Amino acid sequence: MFFHRQELQFKATPEKPDAVYARKLQEVLGGQYGEITVAMQYGFQAWNSHIPGKYRDLLYGIGAEEMGHVEMLAIMIAQLLEKAPLGITEDAVQSDPTVAAVVGGMDVQQAIVAGAGARPVDSNGNPWQGSYITASGNLLADFTANANAEMQGRLQVARLYHMTDDHGVRDMLSFLLARDTMHQNQWLAAAKELQEEGAELLPVPSNFPIKKEERSVSYQYLNFSDGKAASDGSWASGPTPDGHGEFSYHDGPTTSSPMPPPTRVDARYYGTTDLPNSVEKMAGRVQDKLHRE
Repeated sequence: MFFHRQELQFKATPEKPDAVYARKLQEVLGGQYGEITVAMQYGFQAWNSHIPGKYRDLLYGIGAEEMGHVEMLAIMIAQLLEKAPLGITEDAVQSDPTVAAVVGGMDVQQAIVAGAGARPVDSNGNPWQGSYITASGNLLADFTANANAEMQGRLQVARLYHMTDDHGVRDMLSFLLARDTMHQNQWLAAAKELQEEGAELLPVPSNFPIKKEERSVSYQYLNFSDGKAASDGSWASGPTPDGHGEFSYHDGPTTSSPMPPPTRVDARYYGTTDLPNSVEKMAGRVQDKLHRE
């Protein structure tokens, strides 16, 4: 059950309209790492959770908070668009800086489609996609993805902070930056706690029998570049984070296998093969007569 309270988690009021910045702000609303993505991501992870308790409660709580961030951004965008003009003339462009700004970069669909409001799109107008979200059912994999989402989101908000001098916008962004700081830390803490409790371990999924791997290559760093500096990293020598092995460094692959022969599909796919064209035609007629659909 969702219940909406008509108040914001933090103030979201700009000092002045700015139609061009409203378009930029769409990225952290409807972009790949925007608030719609994390709200839906945490929601689906909660709904797909297989265990009750603190981890599912965490997902439910933060998912609900992120919906509040969606609302804050949508309302901010609507206010930034509040004074956007309806029409443009050549004279107006020259005399009115607001109109000039519209010509210079406003998302026209915010005006035409949304009536001077926010849309579930990124800063280029690309619709938000459900494929942005990660909800695998494996909490260690999901919490790690969540930390990445918060890092990418905070990076974008930090860049947007420097793209405006509007104190009202900056106040809201400073709040979102702070919450992203919290969320990065909480997901990393939750991932660590999962491992400490033995609920999930590295490598994910930890309950897949590790002996079924080709263990000879499980911890080899294979250098497929002419750069050599990667050999200096901790991933090229020393113990592995999962505690099950030692890293080793190799220039190029340590295994090889002969290439299988080219495939020959049903002649009625009409692909070009190494068989004569007349043979392919005959094969197709035979398969038709045998009703091999």
